[in-house]
Amino acid sequence: MSDAGVKVVEGASPHEVRDPATRREFKRAAVWLGLASAIGLVVLLIQPLLIIFAGMVFAALLEGGVRLLGRVLPIGRGWRLLIVCLLTVIFLVATFVLTGVQVTEQVNQLRNTLETQAVQLTSWLTKQGLMPGASDISGIARQAMSSVGRLTSWVGSALGALTTMFMILVIGLFIAIDPRSYERGLQWMIPEEKRPEFAITMDRMGSTLRRLLFGRIIGMVAEGVLTWFALMLGGVPMALILGILTGILAFIPNIGAFISGALMIAVGFSAGVDTGIWAIGTYVIVQTFDGYVLIPMVAKRTVDMPPALTLGAQILASALFGILGLALADPMTAMIKAAMERRSETVEDERAEETHT
Repeated sequence: MSDAGVKVVEGASPHEVRDPATRREFKRAAVWLGLASAIGLVVLLIQPLLIIFAGMVFAALLEGGVRLLGRVLPIGRGWRLLIVCLLTVIFLVATFVLTGVQVTEQVNQLRNTLETQAVQLTSWLTKQGLMPGASDISGIARQAMSSVGRLTSWVGSALGALTTMFMILVIGLFIAIDPRSYERGLQWMIPEEKRPEFAITMDRMGSTLRRLLFGRIIGMVAEGVLTWFALMLGGVPMALILGILTGILAFIPNIGAFISGALMIAVGFSAGVDTGIWAIGTYVIVQTFDGYVLIPMVAKRTVDMPPALTLGAQILASALFGILGLALADPMTAMIKAAMERRSETVEDERAEETHT
């Protein structure tokens, strides 16, 4: 049978675009559609992305410990990482074992004390006419506590919080074991001519993040120990748990200081006026020492971020991403700042070359 008589339809099909201008427009539309899809995926997957970023922050913390240990121990990197991980585990286990029972008792006592102080404060404000219509003080207190619970509803349960923390630790540990492989993977996704600049920017961001975490750890330890010791001397109840909370909240500058100060003063006044005044004095002295002595000394070797920038980033991150975003606001801001500074340096170098030519 011959195929010579088969007739073929001539002309472009409806889905075939031969006009170069039309093809360019289609390409542009595809780029914008891909960008919109990427933004949508980021919004939908923001919690997993924050967990991954938290794992990267933990990996940077381990890497900082490995490099610091390398200055005194001339051994392999794997052994230094093992030592850092063991020291971290020993510290956490010792903290929970030695203070577990006392902290558990004090947490329950702290919760009851704060509820009582909230009711008393609301009652005083109502008598002064500053809160009209507050007929049910206990109801208002319960509503306030439920509002706080809604703000942290992303945790879901203690099991969910532990699962999230476990994933952060595992991701950070895997990255810290072999960071070079992940760096190669990221560079592979970048056009070849842009990879040298990308590698320099990533190195700057990692160095900035390690310096930031180093300063935060020093501040956390100093604030926690000083607060615990000062409150214990003044006879303030629950000095240990308040010191631990102050040290943990010191990871979030500005906002963390306000929260820890409010808790400290509320517990102090629950034991009497003199104890409350001592708690106020402790808060002022510790924050003054941290803000005017410790932080400036550490800032010389860490990240220089303006307070307004830090506070603004924390407000935006907490509003967009919740409590995890608030905790990671400083690392994100520091890394973005480092990338923008590197970009500014590159632009200045290009302009200088153009001027010379």
